[in-house]
Amino acid sequence: MRITKKQARRYMLAHQNLLFPEKLQGKEGILDYIRKVGCIQYDPLDVVGYNSHLVLQSRIKNYNMAYLQELLYVDRKLLDGWDKNMAIYPVGDWPYFERYRQEAFDRYGDKFKEMEAVLEKVRKVLQEKGPLSSLDLGFDGMIDWAWAPTRIARAALESMYFWGELIVHHKMGTRKFYDFTAKYIPYELRSKSDPNVSIEAYFEWHIKRRIGALGLLWGRPSDAWLGIHWMKSKERGEALIRLEEKGEIVDIDVEDIEYPLYLRKEDIPLLYEILNMEFQEFRVSFIAPLDNLLWDRKLIKEIFGFEYIWEVYKPTSERKYGYYILPVLYGDQFVARFEPKFHKKTGVLEIFNWWWEPDVLITGELQEAVSTCLMEFADYLGARKVALNGEGNAIENLDWLRFV
Repeated sequence: MRITKKQARRYMLAHQNLLFPEKLQGKEGILDYIRKVGCIQYDPLDVVGYNSHLVLQSRIKNYNMAYLQELLYVDRKLLDGWDKNMAIYPVGDWPYFERYRQEAFDRYGDKFKEMEAVLEKVRKVLQEKGPLSSLDLGFDGMIDWAWAPTRIARAALESMYFWGELIVHHKMGTRKFYDFTAKYIPYELRSKSDPNVSIEAYFEWHIKRRIGALGLLWGRPSDAWLGIHWMKSKERGEALIRLEEKGEIVDIDVEDIEYPLYLRKEDIPLLYEILNMEFQEFRVSFIAPLDNLLWDRKLIKEIFGFEYIWEVYKPTSERKYGYYILPVLYGDQFVARFEPKFHKKTGVLEIFNWWWEPDVLITGELQEAVSTCLMEFADYLGARKVALNGEGNAIENLDWLRFV
């Protein structure tokens, strides 16, 4: 099948629940979205909410951060785990990551002798006092750990977490509190065997999961494939061939793109729906830096003509835009990017800079849509005021927003 770039854009955005004015609603909407895409990425930076909240605020009507917290730590329908790096995924996916838990157990096995006594102490304290963080354990000493020397209490808790003995019970900011997995994940789920009986089956499962995480994805090296253990280009290419032969995915040719893109078989009906649909009304969305849509930025540049680099880890002198920049989506195009900061103590959402993309026609409809999105964004953050404090020409075209 051959489609245009516009059709590819609209399909991807429809798949991501970003195209139409209607949004998903409440906790069920969150679950529907995450089940469809597999996972959303977690990041500890909190400039205008954590990345996971930013992903959801653009898709869930009247999004409240408490929804995600409840799904994670009260309802236990989602959990913190490793998928696309540190991520949040449905608890029902627990059996599929048994390979990761076994790998963690094997990896840290040579350190057990050094940690054996500590592990027993950790288990005893957890049994007696319930959910704890590493700061709650009075264990002194350091250990040469995976990334660097670290406190032995932290190493013990994180090891037990990665091999599945512990779960993240809750977080206070970025501080994790752990408790025994058996208390929160039913035995029926914990005891299930890995559905993927071979490493080849595992690659096929995870590749198809990642294609669904974006909607369309090519087989080229990409950040979208990060976190899939043991898989390199050769294994990825072979798995894509097997999936296509089985009819689990189909390849799509997009105009002026050299490489084929892949689509899950279950998403074909949505593609046909988009191909036959007339569009009249669009909305503005502020997109998270690590949003699923942006997991392959080279692909986004090809399809959308929008180049985005997350500059948060670049030295200030090397940044083109700023520390924490959010893309602005309108309809099926990225029309701008801006630099926000939410000040929790004062309740002020501050916008330092706003950059329109070249050749964007700033119409009244676009202005109204940006204004609506900005007010919704302020509500999501609990902001009492929006302040435009940039200098020069960067935000001069936003003067009409000063009433918010």
